[in-house]
Amino acid sequence: MDSATDLPEGIRLGNEKLILVTEAAGKKLNSLIEREQKGHYLRVKITGGGCNGLSYKMKFVAEPKRGDIMVRSSGAEVLVDTKSALYLKGTHLDYSDKMVGGGFKFSNPNAKSSCSCGESFSI
Repeated sequence: MDSATDLPEGIRLGNEKLILVTEAAGKKLNSLIEREQKGHYLRVKITGGGCNGLSYKMKFVAEPKRGDIMVRSSGAEVLVDTKSALYLKGTHLDYSDKMVGGGFKFSNPNAKSSCSCGESFSI
């Protein structure tokens, strides 16, 4: 799939202005996709909850859903629903393999505050 015409019906092509995956995160995602075998798309979703009001959820899925926005970034194909897109615009997803403070990290310019664990935020 190289262009918007190659997308499944009902799926829109987004760009890295919505969500940008760093090279380190892209490499880690691709290795996890290989290992987990649950699908080659990463779904990123914002849900209510967490210690600061909203939280990030990530999971691998085999198929996009109608209405999804697909962003191709650093070798990863990320799916975002339209509601989550409102909260994610401009977000960078990075990965660090450090023992302390490592893992996936969202840098969201829309977040007014976030908790110390980095898994929830508020606007």
